[in-house]
Amino acid sequence: MPISDRDYMRSSPPKRTFKVRGGSYISLNPIWIIIAVNFLLFILTFINRNFIYEYLGLIPAIFLERPWTIITNMFVHAGFWHIFANMLTLFFFGRALTILAGANRFLLVYFVGGIVGGIFYLLLGEPLSIAVGASGAVYAIAGALVVMRPNLKVLVYFIVPMPLWVVVLVFFGIWSFIPGVAWQAHLGGLITGLVAGYFFRRRERHYYFR
Repeated sequence: MPISDRDYMRSSPPKRTFKVRGGSYISLNPIWIIIAVNFLLFILTFINRNFIYEYLGLIPAIFLERPWTIITNMFVHAGFWHIFANMLTLFFFGRALTILAGANRFLLVYFVGGIVGGIFYLLLGEPLSIAVGASGAVYAIAGALVVMRPNLKVLVYFIVPMPLWVVVLVFFGIWSFIPGVAWQAHLGGLITGLVAGYFFRRRERHYYFR
């Protein structure tokens, strides 16, 4: 669901640069790094899918035995369309948030949103179920954007133009009623993003009116 290039998309997102021997620089885009790690782990799941899910997925009943899964579950997906939808949305929404708020805040929202989404799943999900996917983190990115630019135009399925707030509301409602979807993680991520977007927007206004 690409974002319209008319609004707030005229500059490229900032990249992290590192100096290497000889005085040259290399650039690292955090969005592409996250996408690459997700696809790498997706490929690895075909080697031993059950092992990966069991040791990297978030299972409420045994979370205290495997606390690292609050992070690792964000990088494991259940199937191609699952990871494709999450990464496509992350690319467009993440790019927009990086332009508006910077790479550091993008990473903060992504990881805090994913963790809070995991906490919501631990509290509200079925004890023996397994949660995987970056949806909580992606909803956090979307939530921050909704507060900062609610009327940003989004081309749903590359065809239908809709305001961002409508897209997030509609898709959150649809996915919340599909069996097997971890709506708890979506909710936790979305709330995190809305709160983050509120503070980002206040700071943005402060700089504007100063």
